[in-house]
This record gives sequence, C-alpha cells and structure tokens, in this order.
Amino acid sequence: MTGPVDTPAPDQTESPHPVTGLDDVVHQRVRLGILTIAHEARRVEFGFLRTQLALTAGNLSQHLAVLETAGLVEVEKGYAGRRGRTWITLTAAGNAALAEEIARLKQLIARVETTDIPEDR
Repeated sequence: MTGPVDTPAPDQTESPHPVTGLDDVVHQRVRLGILTIAHEARRVEFGFLRTQLALTAGNLSQHLAVLETAGLVEVEKGYAGRRGRTWITLTAAGNAALAEEIARLKQLIARVETTDIPEDR
C-alpha cells in the first residue's frame, strides 16, 4: 500500500530546507550576538559584551564557555593597568561558523520574501 495521495514523494535532488543547517551553538540569540560583536571588533572586552548584550557576568561566562569549548572563540585573561581584564577573540572556526549561519539566515529570508502569501491571511 502506498502513502497518502496528497503527500508528494521526497525529491532526492532537492536540497534540505535551510533551517536544517542552522547550528544550535551559534544560533542561540546571545551566542550569535557574541560572535557578531567579536567579528566586528576583532577583539572585545568582557565588560563591553556584558553591557551590549544586557547580560549578567555569570550568564555571559556560561555562553562564552560553550563557544570556547566549540572552538569558536578564544578567551584571554590579562591586565589593563592594575585591573584584571578578559578579552574575547573570534577564531577562524568561529568566523566560518558565523558566516555559515548568516548564509543560512539569508536563504531563509529569501524564501520568505519570494513566497506568495494570500492577502486574506
């Protein structure tokens, strides 16, 4: 017996939906913000990230630990004068992961923008 008549057979030549390529480590809102700011700044100070993303120090630290474990950022501790500082730098893998995430998001946006939506919705 075959499947339902209204369900088309999967097309083996069709690419998977762009959402299947989103990386859960990168796509999480705060981590995407961290990667984006680190990409823009090249090297960003912990306090600046905390302020820009409106996070507690503990919350930011947890997200940075996830990104560091994934090899997407490097965390460097040091001093500026007598004050302890923590700097975050995007790695080559982090840069590539951010670029891939942005490309997938652009694909999703393009699909939404080119889909005809009935006006009565």
